[in-house]
Amino acid sequence: MDNSSLIRLLGFPAALIHGDTMVLDRWLWLRRRLPRPRPGETLLDVGCGTGVFSAGAARRGYRVLGLNWDERDQALARRRAEYCGGSEACFEIQDIRFLSSRSDLQEGFSTVICLEVIEHLLDDLGLMRALAGCLRPGGRLLLTTPNLEHRPVSPGDAGPFPAEEDGGHVRKGYNQDALRELCRSAGLEPVAFSYCSGFLSQKITRLKRSLTRVSMAFGWFMVLPLRALPPILDPLLTPVLNWPWYSIGLEARKPVSPPAEKAGSTD
Repeated sequence: MDNSSLIRLLGFPAALIHGDTMVLDRWLWLRRRLPRPRPGETLLDVGCGTGVFSAGAARRGYRVLGLNWDERDQALARRRAEYCGGSEACFEIQDIRFLSSRSDLQEGFSTVICLEVIEHLLDDLGLMRALAGCLRPGGRLLLTTPNLEHRPVSPGDAGPFPAEEDGGHVRKGYNQDALRELCRSAGLEPVAFSYCSGFLSQKITRLKRSLTRVSMAFGWFMVLPLRALPPILDPLLTPVLNWPWYSIGLEARKPVSPPAEKAGSTD
């Protein structure tokens, strides 16, 4: 559903409710980790979709480049960033599977964000290394992806997962150990892990997916009054119910200096 007219009328808050019911959760997770930047600080949004996180980061003062392969999504992203007041966001068409080929982006960004993307790619290590390559020394990676322990919101969330990339998930998700290993292999230092999208958010998402079988507009309007509840209630309900969070969040850092080679090592 294209709610660009609503975004033009109401601005950025409307962008947070235009589609996926968990977008608001992810933005709140991201915003807490995006302090007001120094002048000229740069941010790369890898797999930016229709640009909501790019626009949000630009509104906080970052100079943002959003990358995505889909021309239609990028057109929507440009329009919505303009409506949201995110004039510091620009967008380029890029298949992120080949991000490492962009020599012009190497060590060009103080912050790289990659939200709910890595689970769509077979070569997750290749992506992680490309993300690290775009960071300046001392820069930060902020990444979310489905939590390996999450309970399926829809039947397809449980697999089976395709052996080829078709736009959907190619794996269920990740745990802390898997993300630590990806960081280690990409030369990044994990700093913190956290979670978002709890019990209520997942139940509302399930409801919306069911209702959209009738129509997209019907599903969107029916769950709209419920969208404000998860940020308030999920931090309380999810731990009490011992319910797995849907997404795991990673904060990682690129070392200022490369790790010292072991004494006596040879090429």
